[in-house]
Amino acid sequence: MKIFNATMHLPRRIQAICWIQFWAWIGWFPFLFYSPTWVGETYFRYAAPNTIKDSADKLGEIGRIGSLALVIFSVVTFSGSVFLPMVVKSPEDTKRPFTPRPLPILAPFLNAIYKHKPDLLTAWLIGHLVFATAMSLTPFVHSLRFATILIAICGMPWALASWAPFTFIGVEINRAAAPSSPSLLAHNPSSYNRLSTDPIPLSSLAVDIDSPPSSPQILRLHHLDRDLDSPAPTASTGETAGIYLGILNLFTTLPQFVGTFISMIVFAIFEPGPHKELTEQEGELANEAAEKGKGEGINAISVCLFIGALSSLGAAYATRRFKYVR
Repeated sequence: MKIFNATMHLPRRIQAICWIQFWAWIGWFPFLFYSPTWVGETYFRYAAPNTIKDSADKLGEIGRIGSLALVIFSVVTFSGSVFLPMVVKSPEDTKRPFTPRPLPILAPFLNAIYKHKPDLLTAWLIGHLVFATAMSLTPFVHSLRFATILIAICGMPWALASWAPFTFIGVEINRAAAPSSPSLLAHNPSSYNRLSTDPIPLSSLAVDIDSPPSSPQILRLHHLDRDLDSPAPTASTGETAGIYLGILNLFTTLPQFVGTFISMIVFAIFEPGPHKELTEQEGELANEAAEKGKGEGINAISVCLFIGALSSLGAAYATRRFKYVR
């Protein structure tokens, strides 16, 4: 019930993040599930020699070829997860928190990179557009190399999709938990603030070893409802964070049902019969069924990926609008 009520009354910026995630995952769901099969089928349709097509283990060949593309995708994703944080500004990074002292040889290069660093929101937007562009080309792919390149390109957008929404939801949770006025700060001496740069006199650190030990104090985090002793108990910061992350997970899961429903319709329209290359039936009837099915014409998985590209364009539009949501 708490999650339902919170979903109906989400802060506007958190709601915007959830809708970005919803539209983005309608595109990512078919990619993550069908991309290896799509690469293997593309190879069998347009590039496989007769020795491979006549193989007794056709499904195994498709799986091995598709898995290789997925391995390359994983390597690109890992590289992006390591290096993208170095070239993308933090959401609240307005100035450098320290004076950098790089090697003199690298200093001009690093300073130029920092000056032209995109913020995380812009990088997320570009990731949506790159993924949408790559998936919109899938119906026109006729070679294994091109198919593998498209899958590999999506590694960077996937690294951003696994990073950006949780970063922004964390920023919004912190903003919601922070006191909004000096009066609240006065009532919350235990709240966390940025450390002062003023020097601390050594006399203030002196401890009287002869005095009896003071009673143990309880360390409390900044929870406005508890520190102000409000009569009505409300959710703490930690509980609220868990609720918001749970709602974000719902907006990640629901698109999978939508994607499954879309894929079911697409496969029913474009692949109603057996696969021409994989059918083991014999006789004219089987050949005719295969010809009416998936032997020629457009690949149904390509259509699913193309629909995902359209959804990613919706996610890119929602990401662009997020900058103006208050």
